[in-house]
Amino acid sequence: MELTSVKTIRDLCQMFGFDFSKGLGQNFLLDSAVLDKICEAASGTEGVLEIGPGFGVLTKELSKNFEKVISVEIDKTLLPVLSYTLEECKNVKIINEDFMKLNVKKMLCEEFNSKKVSVAANLPYYITTPIVTSLLEGGYDIANIVVMVQKEVAERFCAKPGTKEYGAITVLCNYYTVPEIICKVPASSFYPTPKVDSAVVCMHVCEEPRVKVKNEKLFFKIVKAAFAQRRKTLLNCLASGFGMEKAIISLLSTLSYQECLTPFYNSFFILKSPKVQSTVFPS
Repeated sequence: MELTSVKTIRDLCQMFGFDFSKGLGQNFLLDSAVLDKICEAASGTEGVLEIGPGFGVLTKELSKNFEKVISVEIDKTLLPVLSYTLEECKNVKIINEDFMKLNVKKMLCEEFNSKKVSVAANLPYYITTPIVTSLLEGGYDIANIVVMVQKEVAERFCAKPGTKEYGAITVLCNYYTVPEIICKVPASSFYPTPKVDSAVVCMHVCEEPRVKVKNEKLFFKIVKAAFAQRRKTLLNCLASGFGMEKAIISLLSTLSYQECLTPFYNSFFILKSPKVQSTVFPS
């Protein structure tokens, strides 16, 4: 069964009475070369977690490259289709759950015996950032995160400091991982055809965060505030984000603070004045 064939997909839709859901962002990959690249990028572990298998085109390839595949699918109407398309894949288990409501830590422990796994997914555009954020912040035993996302989102994940794409999600990705774009995928490689192009991003998860901070919650609150309103100065963004406008402006003014962001290393930023650092990030 050739799941990268539009004819096969249409036949399966007719056979099972399946209708694509725009609300769930269902666009199935047709390019076998891209499937190979995803599997290669996710390699290095015995098991793999897939999010959103669709008709099982990626799932089937993952089953050939990993000892065990756990695939989480929210759409219950896809279950009979997956039972049919993956009938010969004995190392695949489908979990019919909303990934964002799933106890991922418990599931990974039970299914993979606490061993490190890779994540591979063709993510719906509408929920890309929440899923990636939950994977990064969840503290799971994950070695690699390989995801198909909208091209513009991929560029933000991997952006360089000083570029317009660089933002809070860039800092988050680079804090926990080393992200890179594996390949770009045109809209014509999917069925139904989306309105935008996509890209595959591989995030190599670090054993420890790439920068040590004393208070992660505070750090990311500052990051989110700093990038929340790009047309405003950093001073005003921080003031607004912390709800302390008068106090922060007064404090920074006395320290001769320069209202700018400075790229630091390859992923993060620091405040220029050492006095500001010691005040905002007390030791």
